[in-house]
Amino acid sequence: MAAFKSMDKEQLTAVRAALMAEYEGYKAKKLSLNMARGKPSSAQLDISSDLFHSLDETNCISADGTDCRNYGEMTGIDEAKALFADILEVDPKNVIVCGNASLTLMFDFLAQCMFDYGDHIAWSRQEDAKFIAVVPGYDRHFAIASYFGLKLVNVPMTPTGPDMDLVEELIKDPSVKGMFCVPKYSNPDGYTYSDETVERLAAMEPAAKDFRVVWDNAYVVHDLYDEGDRLKEIFSAAKKYGHEDYFVEFASTSKITFSGAGISCIVASDHNIDLIRMRLQVQVISYDKLNMLRHTNVLKSAADVKERMKKHAAILRPKFEAVLAILEEELGGLGVAHWTKPRGGYFISFYLEKGSAKRVYELCSAAGMSITKVGATYPYGIDPDDSNIRIAPSYPSIDEIKTCARLLCAAVKVAVSEAQ
Repeated sequence: MAAFKSMDKEQLTAVRAALMAEYEGYKAKKLSLNMARGKPSSAQLDISSDLFHSLDETNCISADGTDCRNYGEMTGIDEAKALFADILEVDPKNVIVCGNASLTLMFDFLAQCMFDYGDHIAWSRQEDAKFIAVVPGYDRHFAIASYFGLKLVNVPMTPTGPDMDLVEELIKDPSVKGMFCVPKYSNPDGYTYSDETVERLAAMEPAAKDFRVVWDNAYVVHDLYDEGDRLKEIFSAAKKYGHEDYFVEFASTSKITFSGAGISCIVASDHNIDLIRMRLQVQVISYDKLNMLRHTNVLKSAADVKERMKKHAAILRPKFEAVLAILEEELGGLGVAHWTKPRGGYFISFYLEKGSAKRVYELCSAAGMSITKVGATYPYGIDPDDSNIRIAPSYPSIDEIKTCARLLCAAVKVAVSEAQ
């Protein structure tokens, strides 16, 4: 493809015709493929079938004697707090365990900041409140901020985390109220924040003392290889600077057990836990303690979780490796695209020449393959370079994922040839 620029008109016409013929061959197959979202496959969900048998009418009582069928224990049972504390390397007293979706917890936390946090003027009453968006990033983070009217300010992601020089400059503005972080195997790049980045985040001195970092540790145990990335624990780092209040961490078992029927948690400083508990006293009676007990009957420690995640990795790793091998085979050295090579998480970030991603999306869609909509990895659905595509290899079968990868490559070649 790099040779396109040196081709004469006749050569270019011939190459375009050949590439379009290859692409039309995929269209003729009338494919129905979905590589749009990071959903676990059925085989991954089957790993946790033991949860169905971990609880019955004879063992509905938690370790402290709580009948988990009843009201009470608004912040979750002790066993579940201990499990998340072990996974996240924090103190159980700083953990609140809730329902299935950590995304709901993030929404509720930002709502609390917007309207009645208890120790600062509600963000909704402050003019021009802003939030830092690390890009490319998670579309649902951006959607929550937009829902509440927070203006999103882009900060580029790097292989070691957010561009911290820019972050440290932006937080000098008191209207900047916080930022979103996916610190391990980031969505979609798959990068893990370096120790230096975590330390710089912990040491931040924002002008807004009501600054809050949404620390979405969604992929904390989601390694593809035995030697996964190591993420420095944020609260121990922040404590050295007296900055624990700036961080609120979220995690869940969504991609450990059942995506639609897991448990989730909030981790925060003593001060923030008190404020969140005050809100929960109004918001809920209790979360699903039976599901917490179901999980902790099977998963008693971080070690148990890591063993389970090895089973997930055995399913996911071949899919990631297949995509990466095909991208290298089809596009490597051509100078038309580059991509990340994550060691965990759920995504590969694929970058094309500027102005090409939407056309590739159109070609893939027309051939029967769903991929994440171009722009979804940026606030307001606008990729300023029209260059990023998020690849989600988890849900299709290995044969389907190979077809997806080759179709993507064919679409890229067509789009590049058209642009010459």
